[in-house]
This record gives sequence, structure tokens and C-alpha cells, in this order.
Amino acid sequence: MECVHGKQRTEIDRAALDRCMAAHPYRWIDLGTGDGRYVQHLAAALPRWLVIGVDACREPLRERSRRGPPNAIFAIANALALPPELDGLAHRVSVNFPWGSLLVGLIEGDGRLLDGLGRVSRPQALLDVHLNGGAFAELGLDAEQGAARVSAVLTTAGWRCAAPAPLGARQLRSLASTWAHRLAHGPRPWAITVRAVRLESGTAAVRP
Repeated sequence: MECVHGKQRTEIDRAALDRCMAAHPYRWIDLGTGDGRYVQHLAAALPRWLVIGVDACREPLRERSRRGPPNAIFAIANALALPPELDGLAHRVSVNFPWGSLLVGLIEGDGRLLDGLGRVSRPQALLDVHLNGGAFAELGLDAEQGAARVSAVLTTAGWRCAAPAPLGARQLRSLASTWAHRLAHGPRPWAITVRAVRLESGTAAVRP
């Protein structure tokens, strides 16, 4: 699995991940992590967690990967083709304000994305998907329609979804995400979130 640390490129195999997991018993994977701000914040706030940010673009991750806590890993991969090294790791998964192929995959039920989500998630893993209404508008949907489609897709793929919930300016400001802060100060400071749990028997859900 390709990872970045500043300008350095490294390869991390499952054996190396296993050594990290020995020190950090809980794992959080953030898909489409962008500039890595959210991962950096989580890793600093949750020292017992190994937090892995995944994004296809290297450049936005250079600075925060260089300054990230030791329990933060920044992996370079497409969310539609997640590395097998991540299989079965995640107690929690987050997707913050997806766009492009990641958003379309959630709306249309791209099998590659859904297979990857299922592979990396442990039984009873929690999934949080925060959605930007403006990104839905570009696809001809309002936020409620888009969130309903995402919920339906996840339900079909084996997740139990709570009712979508709006995120106002206060909630957006509380998220350590660059996009959340942009939305919080925009002309229409709101978004919508879908929370789900993986429907498989096994380990109980873990909350930080």
C-alpha cells in the first residue's frame, strides 16, 4: 500500500500495519480524505486509534502527512479500488463531503466502492457519510433526495442506516474538516449526514 509522509513515498504492507495495530487497538479509515485535516485531528484526539486517510491525490496531503501524529497514516489509493492491506481493519469509516466518482458511487451503488467498504469494515463497524447539498445539486438532486439514495444503496449493501440528519452551521463548525468549515461560512450553511452500522455478527461496535 502506497503512503506519503511529506515528500517521501513509502510502501506499507500488512505486516507493518499489524505492528501499528499492536499499539493502537482501534482503527478508523477516512475515505476521500482530501488535505488530511480530519485525519490529523482524529489521530491527535484519539491516541489509541490508528487513523488511516485514503485519497487518490498526493499533493494535498504533503503538509499534514509531514506533521501528522504517529498514529496517522496517509494512503494513496482510489476509493473504488481500496488496497487489500486494509481488509477487515476498520471499526469506523468516514466519508466527508464526497464529490466526483466517490459521490456518484454512493448514489448509484458502484459495486467497486460497496465491495471495498465491506472489505475494510469489521463486523458492526460504524459508517458516517457527510454530504454536501451543493454537490447533489450538480447532479440534479436536492440533498434529501441524494441522502435517501445513499441510504438505500447502503441498506442494499448490508448496512443499517439511521434516518438522514441535517447539519447546520454549528455542527459543521464542530467537524475538523476543511470542507465542513467552508460550508459553515457559506451562503447556505448546512449539509446532511447518513450514519450506518455494518450488519454482520461479531465484534460489538466501538465508539471513541
